[in-house]
Parts: sequence; structure tokens; C-alpha cells
Amino acid sequence: MKKLGLFLLGLVAFFVLLGNIGPLFGLAVSAVVSYYAVKGFLKTNSTGTKVLWAIIGFFAISITIANVPAILSILAAYVLYVVYKKLNNEKEEVSTEMNNNDPFTNFENQWKALNSK
Repeated sequence: MKKLGLFLLGLVAFFVLLGNIGPLFGLAVSAVVSYYAVKGFLKTNSTGTKVLWAIIGFFAISITIANVPAILSILAAYVLYVVYKKLNNEKEEVSTEMNNNDPFTNFENQWKALNSK
């Protein structure tokens, strides 16, 4: 039951991530343009160039604000990562539990301990 719930949560997160790929790409591009616009604005000494960088930065920041729904896709990617980790941890716990009850594994471990003394 727990695996089914995790799977469904992962499936919903995947579709949210898939549905917001466009805004995520727009957010990334506009954030990079905004970064370089601010960097160029701070580097230059010319007033005309500062005005040009300010205009470019204003448009880039406007596009960034318009793509705020892409934060949902970032959250969905994180949820997908957590679900993947939880599903893998459950599989590891089952395999270690089986090894502890296996008499041959216990024998091998005891034999190694006796040989190391």
C-alpha cells in the first residue's frame, strides 16, 4: 500500500514536472539573462550603456516573474527525487533483512571472523 502511494505521488510529480518544462526553460533563460544584465550594468561606466543594460535587465526580470509557475516544476522534481530515494531504501532494507536470516551468510561471516583471529 505504501509503495502504491509513493508511486502515485511520483507519477503526479512527474506529470507536473512534464507540464511545466516550458516555464522552467523560460525561467532558466531569463534568470541567466538577468544575471548577465546586472553584471554588465555594474561593470560599465558609460551612462548610455548602463541605460541599455537596465532596459535589458528590466525585460529579463519581467520574463522571470512571468515564469514563476516553474517553481512548481522545481518542487515536483524534488518530490520525484524523494520518492525515488524512498522506494530504493525500502528495497535495500528488504535485502539486508533477508541476509540476516540466511544461515549461509551468517556462517560465512563467522568463518571470516574465525580466520582473521
